[in-house]
Amino acid sequence: MTLTRFLSILLLSVGLAFSLGACRTTPRLTAQQAEGKHLYEVRCAHCHEENDLQLKKVPPDLHAVFKSGNLPSGGPATDAEVRRIIIAGKGMMPAFSGRFDETQMSALLAYLHTGLR
Repeated sequence: MTLTRFLSILLLSVGLAFSLGACRTTPRLTAQQAEGKHLYEVRCAHCHEENDLQLKKVPPDLHAVFKSGNLPSGGPATDAEVRRIIIAGKGMMPAFSGRFDETQMSALLAYLHTGLR
């Protein structure tokens, strides 16, 4: 193999590697989704992520809550139902009434819709 051919193949391989790497970038969050992520981390993750709380029942993973048609509780995976559960509580989950204003609740729901961690 000639040096010119070797260098051509090498450059093509490097270019292909960079272009494939660019395809795997993490989607950027909107400002609303970023605020929702912050709220999730501060108010939800303590229970809904790995923790040392030794709860009787492990709370569901909320990152894919809107991916299926139903919530872990069996209710519909809709904004209205998730909002209702957050405000009123359900089962072992306490009520969070008054802890989120409307803007914050919308931001939290927008983040949960991304399915991102």
